[in-house]
Amino acid sequence: MEPSEELRQSSSQETPALYRKAEDNLAFIRSSMESATAFTGVSGAGYIVAGLSAFAATWIAQQQPTLERWLLVWMLELALAAPLILLLTALKAKQQGSSLWSSNGKKLLLAFAPAMTVGGLLTLNSYLTDDIQRLPGIWLGIYGAAVMTAGAYSVAAIPIMGALFILISAAILVTGIPATLTMGVSFALLHCLFGYLIWRDYGG
Repeated sequence: MEPSEELRQSSSQETPALYRKAEDNLAFIRSSMESATAFTGVSGAGYIVAGLSAFAATWIAQQQPTLERWLLVWMLELALAAPLILLLTALKAKQQGSSLWSSNGKKLLLAFAPAMTVGGLLTLNSYLTDDIQRLPGIWLGIYGAAVMTAGAYSVAAIPIMGALFILISAAILVTGIPATLTMGVSFALLHCLFGYLIWRDYGG
């Protein structure tokens, strides 16, 4: 076999291997860049709408004659606001060419879920033991912890919002300020304020 033919065969065998190596390197670079990039798809508009709905829920809850009906109002508010924020976040992420199910999007959701699960269990326990008076402070603290943890994978404003929820929770739990009104107004104002900041700085 001529030397030139051997070289051609060797080159033709090495070319696919080089392509595969280049593709692997590009995949690694894309994965690294995605992991290092904050998830900016959180919907500021969704936060604003959730905040406005919290204003309405606060007023309605204050009119209820029993604690059970008060609890029902807030469960309905959760059932309305949470899917709305998720939907608007998914739409915003899609408009940005990303996805709620991207690497950082999934990290955000998984970081948010454990604390909220604990909050659900505490709520159920409080209802079953007929001890729901302390729920406003507990909810704010649990939600603040979930937001701070998830915010590590998102924009800088979100962990700040979570920290404020925790501070307000502490104020409710250790002082005599009106728990329900403070919780409702805090949910509403902080979601509207930080929703506006996210909408302004991160495109919706």
